[in-house]
Amino acid sequence: MKYFIILLYACLVLSNTLFGQKYKIVSMAFYNLENLFDTEDDPRTFDNAFTPNGNYHWTQEKLECKIENLAFTIANIGMKEIETPPSIIGISEVENRKVLELLITHPLLRPYDYDIVHEDSPDARGIDVGLLYRRSQFRFMHGQKHFLDLKDEDGSTLFTRDQLCVSGILDEEKFHFIINHWPSRRGGAKKSEHKRLLAAKLTKKIVDSIYQKNSQANIIIMGDFNDNPTDSSFKKVLQTKSKPQVSEGNYIYNPFENKYCKGLGSLGFRDKWYLFDQILVSNHLIDTTRWRYISSSIYKPHFLQNQRGKYKGYPKRSAGNCNGFSDHFPVYMFLGKVVKP
Repeated sequence: MKYFIILLYACLVLSNTLFGQKYKIVSMAFYNLENLFDTEDDPRTFDNAFTPNGNYHWTQEKLECKIENLAFTIANIGMKEIETPPSIIGISEVENRKVLELLITHPLLRPYDYDIVHEDSPDARGIDVGLLYRRSQFRFMHGQKHFLDLKDEDGSTLFTRDQLCVSGILDEEKFHFIINHWPSRRGGAKKSEHKRLLAAKLTKKIVDSIYQKNSQANIIIMGDFNDNPTDSSFKKVLQTKSKPQVSEGNYIYNPFENKYCKGLGSLGFRDKWYLFDQILVSNHLIDTTRWRYISSSIYKPHFLQNQRGKYKGYPKRSAGNCNGFSDHFPVYMFLGKVVKP
C-alpha cells in the first residue's frame, strides 16, 4: 500500500496536482564537490597540491572554471522535473567558506539566493562538509558540528571530517539535516571498516538525541558515506530499511538501497559501481500527511559523464583540470506537501 502511495506522489513531480489537490514540491540534494580548494597554501593542512606550484598547478583560472561547472550542475538538479533547483544541498570536500561564497554568488546560482552553513573540520587535508539553503524556502535555526573520535593503532588521534547537524524551518515545519563524509576506504574496505562503523554510531547518536526531544522529528541524513547501502554501517548500526515499514517505533528509510541492488552507483572504480552518496529519511517523512517523501534519484546527465574511452559513463572528474566536474554524481530527492486552500 505504501509503495502505491509513493507512486502516486511521484506523479506530483510532473503535475503538482493529484485528485484535484495542489501540492508544493521541493528537491534536496547531496553533492561531493571533489576537492573544491582555493589556491592558497594553508600551513595547518596538507593542501599543497592545490596551489599554483603544487602537483595540480591549481590556479585562479582553474578554480573559477570548476566553480562554473559546479554552479551549472547545481542549477540543473531537479530542474527538468520541477523547474527549480534544490532548496537544500548537502556538500562535501570543500576547503573553506570562501570557496562556497564563490559558488553561491556565481551568476548561475545568484538568482536563487543560497546561504551557507559551514564549520571548519580538523581533517588533515582541510576538507569539510557543509549545507547550502535557499533563504526564501528554509529558515536556518541552528548548526552544530560533531567530532568523530578516531584512533590510530598507536592511540594517536586520526583527524577526519566532523558531522554537521543543521536545524531549521521548511514551510512551517522543523527539519534536521545531518551532513556526512565518512572515512575513506584507504588501505582496503575491510581494514578501514571500523572507522565507518564508528562514524555510523556517531550519526545514530545524533539521530537518537533528536528523537529524545521529538519522537516525530523530520530527519534527513545525507552524505558521501564511503560505504554502500547494504554495508554493516547502515544495516547493523543505523538499522536502515529498504522498504517502508508498518512500525510503531522510529526507523530510517534508505531509498538508495534498492537502487544499489539494481547495479546503480554514484561513482565507478575498476569496472564496478559504488553507491556511496545517499539521502536517507526518518519514517515520519513516509508516514506523515504533511511533508512526504516522493522519490529519489542519481543525477547523471550526459554532461557529467565521460563520453569515450575506458571510463565512458563514469563521472567526469576534475582532478585538477578545468574541464571536469566531480568524481561523484550528485543524488537528490523530492518532498511534497498539500497546499491548503
